[in-house]
Amino acid sequence: QVQLVESGGGSVQAGGSLRLSCTLFGIIYCTYDMSWYRQAPGKEREFVSNIGSDGTTRYADSVKGRFTISQDNAKNTVYLQMNSLKPEDTAMYFCKAEQCNSWGQGTQVTVSS
Repeated sequence: QVQLVESGGGSVQAGGSLRLSCTLFGIIYCTYDMSWYRQAPGKEREFVSNIGSDGTTRYADSVKGRFTISQDNAKNTVYLQMNSLKPEDTAMYFCKAEQCNSWGQGTQVTVSS
């Protein structure tokens, strides 16, 4: 059984910052290879960022240079630091444990212009 709990969403003005957290409860190996996705109203869920088991990181072009993914293995938590936020970043953000195909419930990010 795996549970992912996200937090850190909120409302900010354009140019602001937020840090999302996702803590995994359950099977530890599920923390190897974690991703963030987002889904805006009326749009499909899209990939945002990934951190692999070796620490390698990947980003969508739309967030590269503004978002940073990191992981604290001792806390089974993955973070997404989001800087220079834009209105188009507004979405529900979900974390996913790729190895276990498990999703969190999502946390809302709203960026106003």
